[in-house]
Amino acid sequence: MKKALSTAIITGATPSLMEAAQSIIELPTPQQSKRYSANNQINVAVIGMGIMGFSNAETTVAMPGAKLVAVCDLYSGRLDRAKEVYGKDLFTTKNYKEILDRKDIDAVIVATSDHWHDRISIEAMNKGKHVYCEKPMVHKLEEGAEVIATQKKTGKVLQVGSQRVSSIVTLKTQELFESGIIGDLVLVETWMDRHSSNGAWQYSIPTDANAGTVDWNNFIGDAPKVPYDPVRFFRWRNYQDYGTGIAGDLFVHLFSGLHTVTSSKGPDRIFATGGLRYWKDGRDVPDLITGVYDYPATPQHPAFTLQTRVNFADGSESGEGLRLIGTDGVISMGWGSVKVTRHKISNRPSYGGWDSFETFTTAQQKEYEKWFASQYPESKPAIIESDLEFRAPKGYNANLDHHLNFYAGIREGKPVKEDALFGMRAAGPALASNKSYFEKKIIQWDPEKAKVV
Repeated sequence: MKKALSTAIITGATPSLMEAAQSIIELPTPQQSKRYSANNQINVAVIGMGIMGFSNAETTVAMPGAKLVAVCDLYSGRLDRAKEVYGKDLFTTKNYKEILDRKDIDAVIVATSDHWHDRISIEAMNKGKHVYCEKPMVHKLEEGAEVIATQKKTGKVLQVGSQRVSSIVTLKTQELFESGIIGDLVLVETWMDRHSSNGAWQYSIPTDANAGTVDWNNFIGDAPKVPYDPVRFFRWRNYQDYGTGIAGDLFVHLFSGLHTVTSSKGPDRIFATGGLRYWKDGRDVPDLITGVYDYPATPQHPAFTLQTRVNFADGSESGEGLRLIGTDGVISMGWGSVKVTRHKISNRPSYGGWDSFETFTTAQQKEYEKWFASQYPESKPAIIESDLEFRAPKGYNANLDHHLNFYAGIREGKPVKEDALFGMRAAGPALASNKSYFEKKIIQWDPEKAKVV
């Protein structure tokens, strides 16, 4: 029954509500990666061993044919921890240039604070390294062009780390959307709310953090010079000098997922607003931000509007979602599942209930009833509904698929899911949201060239 129901949904047929109530289908487990010989091993180094650095290191260790050989961080405690986890033979350094100078390292993972992403990625590609760069790809809008140009010039693989674009859930959502199951796209709603200190970037600060264990001067880089501050170092996402706030950390996931599903290149009008409402802890970025984005019509779809929201004080359970609302239904996508709800509205006129019919004279009401019955003899409901849900297998990890895509690009020359241009088309609208918020104006964006107009 499930297979038939799936086919019925995708071809546009409408099953009964009783069938729909049982229509939960598990997505197939992705094909396992093949094994590689020792002489086909890819040596990997991680630059920046914070939360995502360790996460990416863990994925590297689990990756067939990849070997973690070096790590870099500016806090000595993280280097010590890396040796505890990955072995005493692991090469560690506070100077990323030592890693780029090593001939035996094939690829680097850039998981630093945002303000180092472009510089290290560019230097790494120029040194012959492939790059997996955490999102957002750049810290400032004007930095994207050089990253894109360097990838093109060097021919090196660059994958931006928004793992959602490689998820089997996202790819199933894309398949459903392209089937036309919800008709023409009208509106996209996204939200990613959080209700915890960790979610609001109040990360732990080690008690041994000091000017001796932290290389503060190298952390600052091209940011304004300020005295050593462990809060700014370990909670850098809270500060414009080093991070990109809510938009760069979270909106970029929403953009990358949406652009994958709809094959969109981005919006052309951007407006964002919000404020610092709850976490008044010295940060200089908002903890609440909403955005509205107009996407132009393309050969793939008509124009539509996107609205986003992130709120760091929301305690509700529905903390995250992405809904594509079309003329014939809604696709709701999460990290682990995608659901389709069909709600085709009948083209027959309104009749009965709360309607202008009640304002007619008694004689006209009777006349209208006769006319309605002759024009619409079939007693079909005004709204036809049905549901279908696809779920990822238990324990599925999209991050693994995103890294597999990166290594396939290195070994086989296959296109990666999120190269520099795609990465900028996702980062650009996110960073333009910050520009709109701080400058209190609408931003005109060129999605084709990925730059502010």
